Amino acid sequence: MSSIDWIVLILTLLAIVAYGIYKSKNVKSIDGYILSDRSLPWYTVGLSVMATQASAITFLSAPGLAYSSGMSFVQFYFGLPLAMIVLCITFVPIFHKLKVYTAYEFLEKRFDVNTRILTAALFLIQRGISTGITIFAPAIILSAILRIDLTLTTIGIGALVVIYTVYGGTKAVSYTQLLQMSIIFGGLLLAGVLVVKLLPENIGFSEALHIAGKSGKANAIDFKLDLSNQYTVWTGLIGGFFLQLSYFGTDQSQVGRYLTGASVKESRMGLLMNGLLKVPMQFCILLIGILVFAYYQYHTPPLFFNDQEIEKLENSGYRDQYNDIMARHEQLSTAKTVHINELTAALKQEDQGQIEGIREKLQDFNEQDQALRTELVDLIEKNDPNAETNDNNYIFLRFVIDSFPKGLIGLLIAIIFLASMGATASAINSLSSTTVIDIYRRFIRKDGNDAHYLNVSRITTLCWGLFTIVIALYASKLGNLLEAVNILGSLFYGTILGIFLVAFYVKAIGGKAVFWAAVITEFIVIGIYSLDVIAFLWLNLIGCVLVILIGLLLQFLLPNSPQTQRKTA
Repeated sequence: MSSIDWIVLILTLLAIVAYGIYKSKNVKSIDGYILSDRSLPWYTVGLSVMATQASAITFLSAPGLAYSSGMSFVQFYFGLPLAMIVLCITFVPIFHKLKVYTAYEFLEKRFDVNTRILTAALFLIQRGISTGITIFAPAIILSAILRIDLTLTTIGIGALVVIYTVYGGTKAVSYTQLLQMSIIFGGLLLAGVLVVKLLPENIGFSEALHIAGKSGKANAIDFKLDLSNQYTVWTGLIGGFFLQLSYFGTDQSQVGRYLTGASVKESRMGLLMNGLLKVPMQFCILLIGILVFAYYQYHTPPLFFNDQEIEKLENSGYRDQYNDIMARHEQLSTAKTVHINELTAALKQEDQGQIEGIREKLQDFNEQDQALRTELVDLIEKNDPNAETNDNNYIFLRFVIDSFPKGLIGLLIAIIFLASMGATASAINSLSSTTVIDIYRRFIRKDGNDAHYLNVSRITTLCWGLFTIVIALYASKLGNLLEAVNILGSLFYGTILGIFLVAFYVKAIGGKAVFWAAVITEFIVIGIYSLDVIAFLWLNLIGCVLVILIGLLLQFLLPNSPQTQRKTA
């Protein structure tokens, strides 16, 4: 990067950290540290909710996913608006009425302490691991740019987030996220405009979409009911609905965001804002990915986007074989560009017969290029059996560094950092609050004063920050990071959501029955996933339904179980 890019990047990051520390300088109580004194307006709540979900993984992996396989991932979010409506009607008023710090406090009031601890433990496991992944994502960037060890960059980024999160808690997190999302929205708009500007003079936005579409990249909607397909309308509306309902309704990293609202109304408006903006935002991020694909139809794209692995190959005994592959790739790309130009002309003339003929030729070129890529990946593995051969997370990064002007490169990289910082800070804060409220204050010290719990919260925040950094050091082998996080969530969220739905709506089931139903369900869900018999999004529905059904069965088999219903207010 140029010196201008470094200045933009460093000043942006320092401004965010300083702003978070400044806005939280008056935090002196546990209520202020965990829930920002329950005083935030709806727009801060809404942007905080969005920033918590939109990690660096979103901005790194989503464009790469669109580049590789098209727009179909947007269907993953189709259930989100419906989930926001359900949350606003049920979860939000109950949590506000009970004045809870965490979602899991409610479960002890409804069931028993065992169910509360089980659910909190499931949350701590999956959120602790997934937070490590969100730290690792931007560490890839700094490592690729500086050509330094990935371990050092991972530790450095994690430490940067931990500083202001330990100091200011939720208040620092929420206010920094407000500023972060403002910068992110502006930067994404600039990125989209610039990608179009980089296309040839006679190619505009519409032509780029047509070219991507004829190459099979604009497949945003799929109505087929295929349980093995990860991304269809039905997996998004049904499986995605249950995943989003569980994530926003039972995951403390999100519950803690909207519990900061000054009232039920403010929390509801914040969630509805997220429901209205999230799908369009994700669509635009994926759209940037297919615009990058269109750009590379007129320019020779890298055959493999991870520069570090390519450099190792160039300095190895396989250099000649690598050069031969790249020469064939260059020839193929040049020949393909001729047909792309013909397609552009045919599209303008609306010559459907010629369009279809050229599309078939392009498909053949893409298959030949994929064969060359496979050959290159095999060569990389021969040179280094431990090499990272999934370069999906590098696609957008490589495009930005190679194509964007000075200054804007620094801004786009800063956006990825900011997204990671926002999501990571929320997660670490929620891990700490769950540990302190649901474990420490409940079992270890019940009679501590406010200052004591505030100090313990800061210590646990630091400890969880260190834990997630350690997890991040082992995240490099997970492939597409966006999918890895969602798969991890799907292994746990269905079970957790089932527990909460029983608590809200199935009054006949008591604590003992729901506890064992959740344990049994979790084993079944993990077993189904390990057998790979169904798309992972459906695990959210399966887990939720199994908890309810097994809970009803166990309640029938355990007629002498404790009182099934407890007063919740």
